[in-house]
Amino acid sequence: MKVLMVNGSDHERGCTFAALSEIGRALEECGVDYEIFHIGNAPLRDCINCRKCFDTGNGLCAFDDDCVNAFKLKCREADGFVFASPVYFGHPSGRLISFLDRAFFSDIGYNWYSSFKHKPAAAVVSARRSGNTASWDVLNKHMGVCQMPIVASTGWNMVHGHTPEGVSRDEEGLQTMRNLGRNMAWLLKCIDAGRAAGIEPPREEMSAMTNFTD
Repeated sequence: MKVLMVNGSDHERGCTFAALSEIGRALEECGVDYEIFHIGNAPLRDCINCRKCFDTGNGLCAFDDDCVNAFKLKCREADGFVFASPVYFGHPSGRLISFLDRAFFSDIGYNWYSSFKHKPAAAVVSARRSGNTASWDVLNKHMGVCQMPIVASTGWNMVHGHTPEGVSRDEEGLQTMRNLGRNMAWLLKCIDAGRAAGIEPPREEMSAMTNFTD
């Protein structure tokens, strides 16, 4: 089993990385592998709803000049996800939102979110002081639209610190990260045991679509 964790910070080894590393240590203690995927600090295109990804049938975005498609290829082998962002102006990183919008939207044409569907996921945020809860709420919406069981912890999934060293002094935040890692590992093992016992994911209904202004 493997968890793919997205570092949505411009800084590869900053506060967001410190939070993910604490989750990773807990996962490894539970026998689950992990990888941290850094989105980098190069420009990232936003989704323009061109729907070219519907035509390809491979779940990849039509824009192939950044890291989104490299991430999409890794998604298919992942059993769970953590999406992590620093807080900028009370909001997640705009680059991470663009990244996630394209990663998730391009999966509709592949087989309606099949790279993500029914795979446990969690959102994690890092801030010096405030804006964490609003940012965390934004990230959870990507998971909620494609049937991903959302993994919780013993508090909201956040750490505080202006530097990685500051994060290391946020004892409660790091405790939350460790408990998140353990909960993720437990849920992955439960899903694996259910699959071995012949329990299949439920089939979704997709026929209804309500347009409120028609």
